[in-house]
Amino acid sequence: MPPIDFKKQDKALYFPGPEPSIISVPPMRYIMVDGSGDPNTSSAYKDALQVLYGLSYAIKMSPKSGPAPADYFEYVVPPLEGLWTLPITDYSTIDRIDKESLVWTSMIRQPEFVTPAVFLAAKSSLARKKPKLDLSLARLELLEEGLCAQVMHTGSYDEEPATIRNLVTFIHNSGYSEDFASGRRHHEIYLNDPQKTAPQALKTVIRHPIRQA
Repeated sequence: MPPIDFKKQDKALYFPGPEPSIISVPPMRYIMVDGSGDPNTSSAYKDALQVLYGLSYAIKMSPKSGPAPADYFEYVVPPLEGLWTLPITDYSTIDRIDKESLVWTSMIRQPEFVTPAVFLAAKSSLARKKPKLDLSLARLELLEEGLCAQVMHTGSYDEEPATIRNLVTFIHNSGYSEDFASGRRHHEIYLNDPQKTAPQALKTVIRHPIRQA
């Protein structure tokens, strides 16, 4: 059996079209790290990515260093995702956000077999290999997004505001409103490595939680 690739298994979650659409997102398990500041310059953001990828690959490779977790299966590590608290209420100003004021949660989806015990074992394993990483930053959490609207953005991250405004217009024209209550947040899924992909070719899923207006 080839490794399971969640992007291919759950195409509706990872490959929306260039026009916005409505989707019901099922609960999924993530390793998460919280932080704040400009992701382009923040050392905390770089540290978060090291922790997330370190733990994700420690879990994926765990059968090579000991018994496999119960119900383990081969899989492709899912893409990086981010939950963002945007310091605005008027989307006409979104392209003027002070990135230093951003509050974010970076995260990577985990397979169903990743229990708290599996997560702690991965922390112990990674701590031995990279003792300077602050693994206390990471947590394992079930995210229940529910009803959302999403769209595929193609291009650089700095060009996202136009796509976000298009998404918001679609939400309102469809009889919904954004629902950022109870911790629901602006969500992005990064399908490419920006260090290996030209800015104009980057693909990012942009997702907003919604409710009936």
